[in-house]
Amino acid sequence: MRDRAPALLGLLALSWLLMLLMREGDGQRLGLLLTAVAMGAVFVRVGFGFAGGYRQFLLAGDGRAMAASLVIPALLLPLILPLAAADPGYTRFVAPINLSLILGAAMMGFGMQMTNGCASGAVVAAGEGSRRMWVALPFFSLGGVAGSLFAPALEARLPSLGHLDLLESLGPWGGVLAMEAMLLALAWLLLRRAPRLVAAPFGHAALIAALAGLIFLLAREPWGITFGLTIWGAKALRWFGLDAGAADYWMAAHAAAGLEGPWLGHVTALTDVGMFLGALLAAAGAGRMRHRVAIGTQGVIAAALGGLLMGVGGRLSYGCNIGAFISGTASGSLHGLVWLAAALPGAWLGLRLRGWSGLPRA
Repeated sequence: MRDRAPALLGLLALSWLLMLLMREGDGQRLGLLLTAVAMGAVFVRVGFGFAGGYRQFLLAGDGRAMAASLVIPALLLPLILPLAAADPGYTRFVAPINLSLILGAAMMGFGMQMTNGCASGAVVAAGEGSRRMWVALPFFSLGGVAGSLFAPALEARLPSLGHLDLLESLGPWGGVLAMEAMLLALAWLLLRRAPRLVAAPFGHAALIAALAGLIFLLAREPWGITFGLTIWGAKALRWFGLDAGAADYWMAAHAAAGLEGPWLGHVTALTDVGMFLGALLAAAGAGRMRHRVAIGTQGVIAAALGGLLMGVGGRLSYGCNIGAFISGTASGSLHGLVWLAAALPGAWLGLRLRGWSGLPRA
């Protein structure tokens, strides 16, 4: 009963968005919003996250949570690769393997341990009322804008292996089989020292994969998080007379459309809001809102720093655990697996400073 007010606010906001989309007759975006709401609710109800999996693996060698996350791209691969190969209207997340990717992923790994969540975790926890994430998210957005200002120049100057795209090199089903084999090998490495397996996290990951697949079918592109936050940061800065639109990053067609369009015009912005509202409603319904938990001055500083680094890192590394690792891997691009490997050293360093942030190390 103490969480009645947040639940009412969440219902009012969701109702307003649903009525707006129904009035516009936009069934695609209506479906996307509802799918994202379900995704946010699932994250809360099953307790699924990525930052905690990194901690379990780095501190105790327990790779079960990280192995469970591999289920998501493994299940998405047979959907995304063949469909994208057959229909050019469906896009994939394919990025080069370069030093920018490695540096950005390490920054993401560090930031997620300082804030206690990655991009998706920050959106979901903010919906749950986390004060830490209400600090981290604005800085995440600002960091994304800052990263967008120099990411293209940095990418052009740093060493690169180029795009390693399994769809192009092996075809749709050859790419699926090759990536599935790599994911299976990685799962074996993560699980070989793990305690007894528990089926629940793998089932939870399968449910998330189903919702991510629905997002792909509706949006015609894979699931992402960070670009929506970056769009909001760039739009907010315009209120203060700071326009990023002339930067090279924002001259690209997709970025320009996101910046010039409405606040919820881009797919990622809409699904981010949906996840936030789904998390809010699920947490309020279960009486698990977190807005009463104080974080202290050090926690505020750590959340701001972690959010800023994740925002910059997300632009340098083409996304986060969702957009780069899961959706990149599910797109048949090897940059997704490289992202995961590069995030681990950053997470290790973040764990060494985690106590200072006011969070338990484990």
